[in-house]
Amino acid sequence: MKKIRDKYDKKSIQTLPRVLFNGRIIVIFSEKETDKAVEYLMKSKILGVDTETRPSFKKGKMHQVSLLQISTYDTCFLFRLNRIGLTDSLVKLLEDRQTTKVGLSLQDDLRQLNQRRAFTPGAYIELQKEVKEIGIEDMSLQKIYANLFGEKIAKSQQLSNWEAETLSEAQQYYAATDAWACLKIHEEVTRLKREKDYILEITPTFTDNPSNI
Repeated sequence: MKKIRDKYDKKSIQTLPRVLFNGRIIVIFSEKETDKAVEYLMKSKILGVDTETRPSFKKGKMHQVSLLQISTYDTCFLFRLNRIGLTDSLVKLLEDRQTTKVGLSLQDDLRQLNQRRAFTPGAYIELQKEVKEIGIEDMSLQKIYANLFGEKIAKSQQLSNWEAETLSEAQQYYAATDAWACLKIHEEVTRLKREKDYILEITPTFTDNPSNI
């Protein structure tokens, strides 16, 4: 049986081997490319999704969402929304109810995407809610992935410039890995629930009373 924890120690993550998406990464710059990519993606029953936004280091200033990454198990498309916006075909995919989109903190992502163009969200699965069903209390993708797979998703590119002229290789791998990891987590949680193949370890809690330590 797989041992999982209700809360994963952040310090332990640093000792884990790093995981990277090892499939195809395709960066999308134009509406024509977007249409072809969406046509490909809508053949899948389930997709991993995530977004990136250029960080703002000035109080009160916020940027619009810069990147939308959508992944199958072996191919991830990076849609450069700061260049193309939310096209008709992307809205069609986001609203589609036949293709399920899996993500983390989806409410935030969908709100930011709606600021670029209004749409009605279709079929989505929120991982934060899903992992709670097997006793995992952590909310971050990095902790959840480490808990389930014993591997580290590096976050060094999180605050990089997502509106740069060209996305670096490191940025592309970071973005693709996050979207793909959502698929992997959903798949594993589904398996664990179906097969009842896990033991949940509860993190001990201590009070201020020394006698209880």
